[in-house]
This record gives sequence, C-alpha cells and structure tokens, in this order.
Amino acid sequence: MGLLSLAIWLPIVFGVLLLALGRDDQVQTVRWLALVGAIASFVVTLPLYAGFDPGTAAMQFVEKMPWIERFNVHYHLGIDGISFWFVLLTAFINVIVVIAGWEAITSRVNQYMGAFLILSGLMIGVFSALDGILFYVFFEATLIPMYLIIGIWGGPNKIYAAFKFFLYTLLGSLLTLIALIYLYLASGGSFEITNWHQLPLSSTAQTLLFIAFFTAFAVKVPMWPVHTWLPDVHVEAPTGGSAVLAAIMLKLGAYGFLRFSMPIAPDAARDLAWIMIGLSLVAVVYVGLVAMVQQDMKKLVAYSSVAHMGFVTLGFFIFNELGVSGGLVQMIAHGFVSAAMFLCIGVLYDRVHSREIASYGGVINTMPKFTAFALLFAMANCGLPGTAGFVGEWMVILGAVKANFWIGLAAASALIFGAAYTLWMFKRVYLGPVANEEVKALQDIGQREFLMLALLAVAVLWMGVHPKPMTDVMDVSVAELLKHVAQSKLN
Repeated sequence: MGLLSLAIWLPIVFGVLLLALGRDDQVQTVRWLALVGAIASFVVTLPLYAGFDPGTAAMQFVEKMPWIERFNVHYHLGIDGISFWFVLLTAFINVIVVIAGWEAITSRVNQYMGAFLILSGLMIGVFSALDGILFYVFFEATLIPMYLIIGIWGGPNKIYAAFKFFLYTLLGSLLTLIALIYLYLASGGSFEITNWHQLPLSSTAQTLLFIAFFTAFAVKVPMWPVHTWLPDVHVEAPTGGSAVLAAIMLKLGAYGFLRFSMPIAPDAARDLAWIMIGLSLVAVVYVGLVAMVQQDMKKLVAYSSVAHMGFVTLGFFIFNELGVSGGLVQMIAHGFVSAAMFLCIGVLYDRVHSREIASYGGVINTMPKFTAFALLFAMANCGLPGTAGFVGEWMVILGAVKANFWIGLAAASALIFGAAYTLWMFKRVYLGPVANEEVKALQDIGQREFLMLALLAVAVLWMGVHPKPMTDVMDVSVAELLKHVAQSKLN
C-alpha cells in the first residue's frame, strides 16, 4: 500500500471504527480516537511533500492495480503539482474540524466524527484518482457523509437543505457519467484519464463533453447561477460541515475543470472561455453585492465563498500561467480562510445560539483574544497583503490584466466589495459598546478553541508571507497543462 492509499484509507478505517463503537457512554474515547485518526491521516501525507519532485509534470506516487477487469477499470492513483496541495489541505482541515466539534457535538458523537473521517478519505480519493470510474465513485461518494452531516446535526431546516444539496450535486453529475462512458468507448475501452487527454476529438464532441463536465463541476464550485443551494446548506449545516464544505468540497468542482474539462476538450475550453469568464465576473461582482445585504453571518460568508471561487474559475479560463496558478493558490487560501471564518461564527453560535449580526455588538469587550483571531481572518477575507487571501487574488488580477485590461479591472473592483461586506460585518459584531446581556456574559475562547484558530492563523500568515513553496510545486504542471490546451486537437 502506497502513501496515497494510506492517505485515503486510513481515515476511512478510523471512521468505520468510530461507527462501530456506537455508544454515547464512550464519548471521550470516541473524541480521542477521532483526533488520533485525524492526526495520523495528516501525518501520512507529510512524506508526500518530502518526496515530491517539483521539476516534473509527470504523475508521482503512482499506484495501479486491476479493479473491475471486465471493463478495464483500475484502482489507479497519482498526484501532480495541480493536485498535490489539496491532499495535504484536506487532511489538515480534517484535524481542525475534529477539534472544533470536540464539545459542540454531544449527540451521536461517534457518527459525527466517523462521517468526517470517511469524508476526508473520499475527498483525497477525488484528488488522487487517475481512473475515470474511480474518480466518479469517490466524487459521488462524498455526497453521502456530507448529506448525513447536514441532515442529522444541522439546523431547523436541515432536511430541506440536505435534500437540496444532494439533488443539485447528484443531478449535475449524471451528464458527467454519460461523458465518461463516451470517452471510454472513444478511447477503445480505457478509463485512464491521462489517455483521454490525448484523444483526437471532433469540435462537436469536445463541446458536448465540456457542457457535460460543466453541469457537474459548475454546481460543485458553485458558479453563478447554480449557486443557490450553497447559502441554504451553509446556514443549516453544523459548523464543521460548513468548514469542510467551503474549504474542500467546493474545490472538487474547480479541480474537475483542470483535470477533465480543459485537457480533454481544449478547443471547446478556448471557444467557450468567454462564457466562463462572464459567469465568473458575475459571481465576483454581483454575488459580492448580494453578500453586503445579508443579516445572517453564515449567509454572508457563504456568498463571499461564491465570489472568491469566481476568482478561481476566472483565473483558469484566461489561459495564462499567472491566472491558473493564481486560481490554484486562491483555492488553497480560500480553504484556510473560509474554514476559519465559519469556525469563528461557530464559536459565537455555541455561546449565543444566533447567527444574526443584530444579536451581537461589542464582542471585543468580552472576548479580546477571540476578536484578534477574527480580525486576522476578516482581513484575509478582504485580501489584505501579508495574508493568504491576497496572494491568489492578486495573481488572478495580474493574469486577467495581462489577458484583457477590462476583465482585470472588473475583477479588481470585487476587492472593494469584499472589504465592504467583511469589515461591515466585523464592525457590527465585534466593535463598539456591549450590545446586550448575552454579549456581556460571553466567555473568551479556551485552550481548545485557541489551538484550532491558532493553527489556521499560522497557515493564513505563512501562506501570505511566503507562498513560494506553494507555487514552486504547481508551476511545471500548470505550464504543461497550458501547453497542452494551446495545442489544437483538430486538423
């Protein structure tokens, strides 16, 4: 068993073990076992960094063995510079989520922790799969634990939100399955994703494939106008569910564009790029304006996520290295920052049981340590230089200006909206005099919450000050992808 298999199956094994415990009188055992499983799952990804060669675009840590031999399906894993960081990010966020749910979750603790560990393994499987069917299995399987997390531990309208999440994402993926079968037949009976990159497909076939992939990946990102499920799901999901959804699950769709849409249908990707850029700019500008009028903190951050992911898809479809690398960096930065924003909302919700901005005011007077963390993450969400939020957005804007000045200008305007809605929320929640008795009675964060937020703060600052290790890993793979997309398959 290789490192990637360990990264996938170790958290799944721990998750199944937690489900088997199944008794509420073993809560402390369950929590510690979940933490051990999450940390062990993260530790086994660290040798990937030590052994990764950033000088090649070839797949590394490759594992391949027959799975469904009749249809030539393989258990085939591997990562390159594009997928590498998402494996580590997924394992890291899983540790944070286990710490976050330590005291907040008091019922069915084993099932809650088990669902997150299983989900972590499945998401790493998505980023590592090199076989089309294996990718699809992992991609769809992630819906099950997240559906249960929302539906069991969510808010008052959790069933509605869980069904909306499941139906949107499942229906979007059905056309993708048809596309995978078409590629299997077109390639002479192969589900190897890298083989599909070399297929001489006609213009019509590429366009239809691009549309099929778009239905799954655009919903998952989510791009405007298929983003409406996200705010509802975030509002109802438990804090850990919101953190994982924003930090990792949205990235599955964006990753799909780089692994499937662009390399398999490069001509269609170039021809339809104007649509992708237009939808991305709408997300960046319009959804940013929508975020400004939200009264629910979770809804505000959810719309903020749609706007930030608009930068990602914009960067991908301007087809230059700054843009694509910036989109990837933005995905990783958004993973840290959005998780931190939702966890901060969770800290307040655990104490006051309200997500309404109007329920707060003057939190800095009673929770100064917590407010310091919240301010850092708010600044990162605004794209302040020196934080993770700045690097990716700046690279995408530079890449956009290089491609077209007006696209770059429209994207840059979104930074103003981002600062407006984030700082306005921070001002109303944290600053000023104590607003009410509930805020007056608040207790500052304890050691567990401090540790959780400190880990994310270190990640946000480290990435903002020294992003070079991130970009060095992805540069060669991004250059190879763009070279491939630039070469027409059509005669």
